[in-house]
Amino acid sequence: MTLPTTETPRRRSATWEVGRRFLLRAAGLPVETVHGLRCPRTRAWADEVLALEERLAAGGAALSDTLHALVEAADAVGDESRRALLSLRRQIFNNRLPAAPGAAVRLVAGLDAPAGTRVSAWLDERVRYGELLAEGPFVLEKELHAARGALRSALSREPFRHGLLLASPTLDGRLDAYLADASPDTGTGTDTGTGSHTGAGSGSGSGKRMRKIERAALTYLYRTACKTSPFSTFTPVATGVFDGGPGDDGAAVRIGEAWTGHVRLNVVALGRLAELILADPVRRQDLPVVLSPGWGRDEDRIRYVRQWVTSGDDDASVTFDSVHDRLFYLRGSGTLERLLTFLGDRAGLRHRDLVDWLRSEHGADPAECERYAAALLQLGMVQVPCLRTDVHSPDPLRSFQRALRELAAPWADSVADALDGPVACLAAYPDADLAERRILLRTLRARLLHIQKELGAAEPTLPRTLLYEDVSAGEDLLCGAGLLSGATGRALRAVEGVLPMFDLTLPHRITLHGFFVARYGRGGRCDDLLGLVHDFHEDVFDQYVSFTAKRTAFDENGEYVPEENWLGRPELRSLDAARRRFVSGMRALWEDHGTDDELRIPAELLATVSERLEPLVGDFVPQSHHLQVLLPTPPLSPGPTPPPSPEPTPGLTTGPFSGGDAEHPPRVRVVLNRSYGGLAFPFSRFTHAYDGVPGSAPSEEAGLSARLRAELRARQPEGAVFAELTGGPVTSNLNLHGRMTDYQIVCPGETATVPEEARLHLDDLYLEHDEQADRLVLRSRRLDREIVPVYLGYLVPVALPEIPRTLLLLSPSTMTPTDVWGGVPEGAAVDGVTRRPRVVHGDIVLSRRSWTADAAVLPVRRPGTDEAARYLEWRRWRSTHGLPDQVFATVLRDGRRALGAKPVYVDFDSPLSLTAFDALVDREPGAGVTLREMLPAEDALHLTSAQGRHVAELAVETFTSRHRTEDGPTCRN
Repeated sequence: MTLPTTETPRRRSATWEVGRRFLLRAAGLPVETVHGLRCPRTRAWADEVLALEERLAAGGAALSDTLHALVEAADAVGDESRRALLSLRRQIFNNRLPAAPGAAVRLVAGLDAPAGTRVSAWLDERVRYGELLAEGPFVLEKELHAARGALRSALSREPFRHGLLLASPTLDGRLDAYLADASPDTGTGTDTGTGSHTGAGSGSGSGKRMRKIERAALTYLYRTACKTSPFSTFTPVATGVFDGGPGDDGAAVRIGEAWTGHVRLNVVALGRLAELILADPVRRQDLPVVLSPGWGRDEDRIRYVRQWVTSGDDDASVTFDSVHDRLFYLRGSGTLERLLTFLGDRAGLRHRDLVDWLRSEHGADPAECERYAAALLQLGMVQVPCLRTDVHSPDPLRSFQRALRELAAPWADSVADALDGPVACLAAYPDADLAERRILLRTLRARLLHIQKELGAAEPTLPRTLLYEDVSAGEDLLCGAGLLSGATGRALRAVEGVLPMFDLTLPHRITLHGFFVARYGRGGRCDDLLGLVHDFHEDVFDQYVSFTAKRTAFDENGEYVPEENWLGRPELRSLDAARRRFVSGMRALWEDHGTDDELRIPAELLATVSERLEPLVGDFVPQSHHLQVLLPTPPLSPGPTPPPSPEPTPGLTTGPFSGGDAEHPPRVRVVLNRSYGGLAFPFSRFTHAYDGVPGSAPSEEAGLSARLRAELRARQPEGAVFAELTGGPVTSNLNLHGRMTDYQIVCPGETATVPEEARLHLDDLYLEHDEQADRLVLRSRRLDREIVPVYLGYLVPVALPEIPRTLLLLSPSTMTPTDVWGGVPEGAAVDGVTRRPRVVHGDIVLSRRSWTADAAVLPVRRPGTDEAARYLEWRRWRSTHGLPDQVFATVLRDGRRALGAKPVYVDFDSPLSLTAFDALVDREPGAGVTLREMLPAEDALHLTSAQGRHVAELAVETFTSRHRTEDGPTCRN
């Protein structure tokens, strides 16, 4: 099919490889930790009850037909016999025990002896059923006591308590009371609808508090043992390398017991101190001032970039101050021109020098001069860069303290001395036990608040999360190099071919491309990037983004809604065509194989979609993937790796570990959790944990950052260099990282600490259209090289200021939330529950099995029921809909994930887990839940330690380099 572009592109050859390094994210506690929270005898009881229910229902249905055939015979005996027989028939069909079982058997036996025998057997089973139901509460009560003992033991473990102290200091402060409370009724009661117990005191205020603490602590414990979101000791990280030959698919990894904590102050706290210093008319006299970097003249106006900060919510668990920028103009005047000359000709000027110059220049009142100077600060024309946190600072608190001491002012020395206390708190924290950590956190907060008071704060405020900790569980772990080679690698590469279809930024890139060509023409050039960014946003982009934010990908009829194409770009039409083709392919697979446990995407579908998308992507495409490895069960037998099997028939289901048979054991599988485009994304946030001794400055020649920098340099496209975009003043720890590129783009209004020769100022850069390749190329005049912008922060690009956010549209950074079910209608609901099968391509799992239910159809507590009956309802519901025993639940609101909702582990083998889940579910109209299988399951985990098996995730990189014709640009040497 010919693509609707201005010129049919020539097919480009490409090379693809997996990066040598990976980052391991490991659950802080082994998965065996949650085994003690289960009630296996209660589960066996519930399953026996359910199995007996099925037998009784089947037998009752058959007996109902038999008894119906005896009605005529009963008529011959008399009306009383007929009525008794009909009543018995209804009772058996509805699984109810008659009041006089013996009389019922005699009645039927008198009419038909074999039928009487069958009724007698059914009634015996029904009596056993009643006895079995009565046993449940006693079985559960005994096991719940043991489960709560195991819970208290798990909640006392160091990795959990250290992480909880940072994640929820309030819960940590209350947990000791729960651990000390051994009352049997803890966690039960009838007041909230989440438990029932006959013990005394179950409705007491103390019992309510203990139940609430238990549910909250249980949620955090499951996070520590069953999830992989890096946070303190909840989830440590480790670096590793793929080692061995291509056939070495040994995916098993082992981590050691030596963990090292690396802490940093929340840099928002430093921003609060800087604000107070700048707001003080006396103290700011000693602050160095500079003109806003990148200012310039535009006829009779002064042009510069104004930045302003919007403070984050200090009560939120994760908060950051957002930075905005905008091109700003000041009308030229004699005073302003002389001021520019004054500030531009001298280095080391301080705010007082600026005020003194204004006084001597105009003979004005000192207060008026101060107001004018303060206005220049407020407008951003004059800046104080020394109080900003540098993105590459290994220790922002010490850097801030050092900047204060360099002011050589008594008040600054006093503040710097006061920061010695917080510095000491951070230094002592990693090696401290729980009690000491609590004291250190209280001391840290108290001292920072005291410093704010000393700086004049009427109401001192600090973010709720004051300290961040990353924990290293080791370096240079080894994993088999064959994990992502062979058939698995080919499958991953095929999946990467369709990822641009999900890229949220691709329409923005195409729009910028179209705007540039419309403004400057094919082969055109722009030397004023700042003006280009300003005009792009003013003329098109701001309105475009506002308009497209309201777009839904599919209308009420399920039909695809094309991208807004204001500039008539053929690339957007190609993107729309690729999406439609994928959706139509998925709909066909769903229609033909939707009842299977697995739905296999054929290679032909991916190849067809990828072919449409290939002209829309660049020559150099780095990808980051978060993967989970599934070891086959039973373990692979020793021997050579079998040859890869051919692409299976679309939709064919062969079980959870398909791809093997008796002769060829199943291969390792990989679950693709999420993907991003960009360089070094798996590692950047954690470089401070691997760049040297904590508290010391990292070496430029040692540490992970230096090694990554050398590796990235080797991957630079021919004729190009990587240059980092920092995103402006850093107000989030998410953006702190080591230096990993040789160059840094310095946007107007920004300052940099890299050597001057490594700085690429915006006025050194220009943008041109490569007509032959039909792409926009950013170039440096000084280097005479192409510049590839690189963003290494973890703050989402849409939260960055306007200039770096726009320049990132010229980078390989992408955001690709993959939803393979978009546009595919749901199947018919069964008792209000819809399901989706697992979606795979080769050995890559793209989507887990899932079940979605409105909250109204979930089991609810019936008045007067006990905990055992409640647990039985959940087991019945799970069995009816075919859910696995362990799942992750996401709360929905109006069919979408509720704001702030994250997947929560749910264990159907644990009444404690189901009680916590019950409290989580919103029962209001419009609420619902999606449940996804735990994959890998516990018996397929590939990470172990001396403690047991750990849930783990690998963050890996792949690199695609495309080559054009000999007379066109190439991607790599």
